[in-house]
Amino acid sequence: MVLAVITLLHVLVFVYWLGGDLGAFYASTILTDKKQPVPVRATAAKVLENIDMSPRTALILTLPTGLTLARAKGWIVAPGAHAALAAVWIIALAWLAIAWKIHLSHPPAGSPVRRIDLAIRAILILALIGAAVIGGVGSIEFPLFIRLKFAVLATAIAAGLMIRRVLAPFGPAFVQMVTTGATPETDAAISLALAKGRPVVLGLWALLLIAALLGLATPL
Repeated sequence: MVLAVITLLHVLVFVYWLGGDLGAFYASTILTDKKQPVPVRATAAKVLENIDMSPRTALILTLPTGLTLARAKGWIVAPGAHAALAAVWIIALAWLAIAWKIHLSHPPAGSPVRRIDLAIRAILILALIGAAVIGGVGSIEFPLFIRLKFAVLATAIAAGLMIRRVLAPFGPAFVQMVTTGATPETDAAISLALAKGRPVVLGLWALLLIAALLGLATPL
């Protein structure tokens, strides 16, 4: 039963990540629809923002739930694995609290909490790539499929940072649209920013499917 619950948690991470992304993607089509009145487009933006916390939460919980499942199935066996897993969960939950604080309080760019979030993402990308290339951490060795999933997760986190970068012009244009009304300039800026982000999102979906396939195939 314990193994079934752990497996379910890891599967739910995939479901809510991909499902949340699909919901946000659909909301973005309403947001860029010039035929819709500004209040409707503003509501779509709010829906998108809230739904987007589903994949953000899933991303953070991917590593701890995945490593817990790997430990429970005996794929990771080492003297220090239990303590390392506990540390991963503590860091993940702290990061999750930071992510939700950012979502709820909307701190300005460059604020300490946002810098901490970015630092965690950067460190995690490097750590995951290092573990994937080297094959382990300390006395802990990882099977091939887990190392490949590490590489996929690192790429997914990097893709998320890329999406933030390409969507940077969206915020000012959206605020102007809500404040003074839609204009050809604001519509163009909003549409261009979201259009640049969509290929990255599609690539992210492909990464999720690859990660799911690796989890099912478990090529040791």
